[in-house]
Amino acid sequence: MKTQLLIRMAVVAAVVFVSFYAVNLLAEKKPKAAPAAASPAPEVIWPAIPDLEFITRLRQEEFGHSQVMEIMSHLTDDIGPRLTGSPNMKKANEWTRDQLTEWGLANAHLEPWGTFGRGWAYQLCEVRMVAPDYMQFMAFPEAWTPGTSGSLHAEVVRMIANTAADLEKYRGKLAGKIVLFGDTRMPDPSEKPLFHRDEDDELAKIALFPTGPQRFGGPANARADFRERQRLTQQLPKFLVDERVAAVLDITRVPGEDGTMFVQSGGSYEKGKTIAVPRVTIAVEDFGRVARLLDKKVSVEVEMNVEATFYDDDDKAYNTLAEIPGTDPKLKDQVVMLGGHMDSWHAGEGATDNGAGTVVAMESVRLLKKLGVQPRRTIRIALWSGEEEGLLGSRGYVKEHFGSRPESNRPGDDAVPAFMRPPSGPLELKPEQKLISVYFNLDNGAGRIRGIYLQENALVKPIFEKWMEPFRDLGMTTLTMRNTGSTDHVSLDAVGIPAFEFLQDPLDYGTLTHHSNLDVYEHIRPEDLQQASAIEAGFVYDAAMCDDMVPRKPIRPDDAPATPRQ
Repeated sequence: MKTQLLIRMAVVAAVVFVSFYAVNLLAEKKPKAAPAAASPAPEVIWPAIPDLEFITRLRQEEFGHSQVMEIMSHLTDDIGPRLTGSPNMKKANEWTRDQLTEWGLANAHLEPWGTFGRGWAYQLCEVRMVAPDYMQFMAFPEAWTPGTSGSLHAEVVRMIANTAADLEKYRGKLAGKIVLFGDTRMPDPSEKPLFHRDEDDELAKIALFPTGPQRFGGPANARADFRERQRLTQQLPKFLVDERVAAVLDITRVPGEDGTMFVQSGGSYEKGKTIAVPRVTIAVEDFGRVARLLDKKVSVEVEMNVEATFYDDDDKAYNTLAEIPGTDPKLKDQVVMLGGHMDSWHAGEGATDNGAGTVVAMESVRLLKKLGVQPRRTIRIALWSGEEEGLLGSRGYVKEHFGSRPESNRPGDDAVPAFMRPPSGPLELKPEQKLISVYFNLDNGAGRIRGIYLQENALVKPIFEKWMEPFRDLGMTTLTMRNTGSTDHVSLDAVGIPAFEFLQDPLDYGTLTHHSNLDVYEHIRPEDLQQASAIEAGFVYDAAMCDDMVPRKPIRPDDAPATPRQ
C-alpha cells in the first residue's frame, strides 16, 4: 500500500497543467518566449482522515438545528432584490455585517472596492395595450433606465436591429413612438423537465476533462460577435435619444415563456452615461401579439407608467467581510476564504442567484462559531457585490489586496467587459497573495453540492478526495479537473490563489430562476442548502486546520513567475 501511495504521489506531482490565468481564457496566444527552467512542482499533501468527530458534530448541528432558511427569509423577504448600488444592496451589506458580528465573528466590516456609479430601483411598472384591444402586459423596467414621468400613451412601431449599421434604416421614423425592439420568437415545446438533478452518468461525463482546440472559450468568432453586439448596445442609447423615442419595449430573452421573465439592465450605471429613454421588458407572448398586429399593418397603441429612481448619494459599492481569527502562532496569518456574491437582479428576490451562495457561506461560519472551532488559520467570509456587472466586487478586492494584470487597451477591447479582456502585461502580486491558502465559492443556484471543479489543479485532487469522504452519503461524489467560470472564484484564480467553485445539482436554475422574476424563496429547497452548508463548513474547517496550505498550480515553464510587489 505504501509503495502504491508513493507511485501515485510521484505521478500527481509530475503533472504540470497549462492553465494558470483562468480569467483570460479567450486571450490570444503570446509569442513564445525563451524557455525558462521549470520550477519543481510542490509536494502533494496527503492529509490524515478528516476529523470525523468534528464532522459528526457538524452534521448533527446543521441537520438538527439549521438556521439556513431563516437567513434566506431575511435576505429575500425582509430585504428583497439587491441590485448593486441600490438601497436594498446597502441594507444587505449592513445586515450581513451586523449578523456576522452577532454570531461572534471579528472585524466584520464593509469594504469599498472602487467607484461603481449610480444606484437604481423601481417602484412601479404598468404597461397595457389600449388599441385595437385592451390587454395588460407582464412587464418589468430594465435596470438603470428612467421612468416615464407619469402616464405615457403612444403609438407602437416595430424596430429590428442586429448590428449598429441596422440603426440607420430607422432614422427619422421613430419620434414620439413606443418602439417594439427585436425579433419575435415562438417558444419551443418543453420536452425536458424544468427541474432536474444530475444522475451518476451525467456526473461521470462532467468528471471527464475536455480536450481539443475549442475547450478555452467556444467558437473562434465568439469574441468578434460579442464585440459587434457591444457596439450595438453602446450606440443604441444615443440613437434612441437623437430620434426622440418615447419608450422601448424589449422581448424577454430565452428561455422566458409562460410568465417567466428574464430581466437585466437597459442602460449604464456609470455617471454621465445614463440612458434618457424608458426601457421595459415584456413577456414573449405579449410581444408576439403586438408584433403580429404591426406586421398586418394594424395600428397599436400602448399606455405605460413606470416609476424608477436613481441614487447618487454614494458612487462606491461595497463587499461585506468578517473573520474567525486563527489561533496557531505559526499559521494564524494565513487565510482560508469562502463566499459568494450578494448582489442580484431586480425582477425577483435574488434567492437562487445568489442568495443561496450568500446564505450557505453565512450558515457555514455560523456553524463553525456555534461548534466552538478555534481554527489554526484565519477564516474569512467575503460577500461580494457587483458580480452581475462583471465580477466587479471580487476583482476590485483582489486588485487591492492580492495583485492584478494591466488591462488591455487594444483597439476594440473597450467594447468587451474588463474581466473578458486579454492581459497586456505581467501579473504583479502583492505580499498578501501568498497568505491565502484557498477560496471556496458557491454560485450555481440552490442545488445540493455534488462535487467541485478543480480548475486544472491536479495537486488538490488527493486532498479533496479525503475531505469529500465524509459527505459521499450526502451525494458529493465528483471531482472534475474542468475549469468553470463566470463567478467570483475566477478573480482569485487569476492571481494564482487556489480558488474553487462547487458543482451543484441544476434543479430549475437554468430553466426558470436565473435572472428571472421567479428567482424567489419558493424555489429554494431547504434540504439542499443544509447539505451545502455542512459540506462547505467541512471543507473550510479542513483547510483551516491542516498542516500545510492548499497547493497551487505550477506556472508553465515558458511563463516567467510573477514578482511580488512590495
